[in-house]
Amino acid sequence: MTSGRDLIDAEGRVTRWPKKSTEREQVLGYLASKFQSDRTYTEIEVNDILRQWHTYEDWSSLRRDLIGYGYATRDRNGLKYQFKGQGDE
Repeated sequence: MTSGRDLIDAEGRVTRWPKKSTEREQVLGYLASKFQSDRTYTEIEVNDILRQWHTYEDWSSLRRDLIGYGYATRDRNGLKYQFKGQGDE
């Protein structure tokens, strides 16, 4: 992902939520790439990983958007998360 428009800092962390939908998709794809597709994560684990990769402390919105944009799924209880790998449909 490019670091244009001040979206990514020198440590690779997302610094703000973009206004443009194309940039939002790039950010979500970038964040989704931090997860393994062959395992299940708890909500706490997802939050911990998201905290490492963004600076504006809105992991709950990021979780919802990762699901809403199709990068992840969540079980009915909202406790387990699975991320799609590259090329997964």
